[in-house]
Amino acid sequence: MRKLISIIALSMLIAITNMVNAQSNKKPYESNSYSLVYEGAITKNEKGKVNIHPVNYKLNGIDIAANVYTPADYDGSKKYPTIVVAHPNGGVKEQVAGLYAQRLAEAGYITIAADAAYQGASGGQPRNVDKPQNRVEDIHGMADYISEYKGVDTARLGVFGICGGGGYTLKATQTDKRFKAVATLSMFNSGMVRRNGFENSQLNTIQQRLKQASEARALEVAGGEVKYIGGGPAATDEQIAVMPFEMYREGTIYYERTHAHPNSGAFPNSGGTYTVSSLIDLMGWDATDQIELIDQPLLMMAGNQADSKYMTDDAFKKAVNAKDKELFLIDGATHIETYWKPEYVSQAVNKLGGFFKKHLQ
Repeated sequence: MRKLISIIALSMLIAITNMVNAQSNKKPYESNSYSLVYEGAITKNEKGKVNIHPVNYKLNGIDIAANVYTPADYDGSKKYPTIVVAHPNGGVKEQVAGLYAQRLAEAGYITIAADAAYQGASGGQPRNVDKPQNRVEDIHGMADYISEYKGVDTARLGVFGICGGGGYTLKATQTDKRFKAVATLSMFNSGMVRRNGFENSQLNTIQQRLKQASEARALEVAGGEVKYIGGGPAATDEQIAVMPFEMYREGTIYYERTHAHPNSGAFPNSGGTYTVSSLIDLMGWDATDQIELIDQPLLMMAGNQADSKYMTDDAFKKAVNAKDKELFLIDGATHIETYWKPEYVSQAVNKLGGFFKKHLQ
């Protein structure tokens, strides 16, 4: 048995090395004037090309940092279909959300990607609060802001959520009918996972973790230390290799190494860190509660090799009133590979392009 475990760990270490090497051409954020870390990112605004516009706005008294992307030859006197892009849990706008926002702008859309309140370059204390009601409000807030942006056609407003942002997008669009079409990629149901564990691996500790969350909140209220899940030193190769789920192994590499970004408040890199007290809200929440309220066209995409795919399958089945709903599987892709691997990103972008073109006429 020990020999088998050693073989598995060694194979994981080799896979980690191969993934890092495959992405070794990534530029660090310091080399990009907008601190974008994805492949093919804009380095400067040029006439006749897609441009990026860093903006700030208030949402319930909190400063929100966002990037707006405008299509080539953008003319503010014209009207353009527009897409709101919601980033993953622990992500920032300069990573995968920015990649897809830029690619959709290349297809002719105005897009916006914002850092969630309490996260990234946005305001809010304590840092890295991750309450579902905040993340859903972030999506409403992006719609508020971009609806007033020059050139935006509010009658052709869509939304696209990635990972945790996908789950929050499903919740936001249940009631926000400004969004005429809804799409997700590698959807992650944050409430389900924080409550039950990934693939229901923590069912036996639900009450224990709720007690810890309650104690953490009491400590905060009393002016004591803010307790966090995660946020420690970067994981070693050996620590990554023994993580039980591929999404977490590849996600650690993505957020801590190949696509690391500093805009995460008190923490050195973006990642999955969040306050323990957030579990009070997270564990009682589910992206699929009232999902039958979604009556807009719905596209859900996932890698067919993603160990998180069960969440997309569950939500898709429950979205019984969505119009023209479609499940699109990206052959060969894992969850995190849909964030960066060119052949998988291109498949997703092409599918999004056809979907939004059809439904944002």
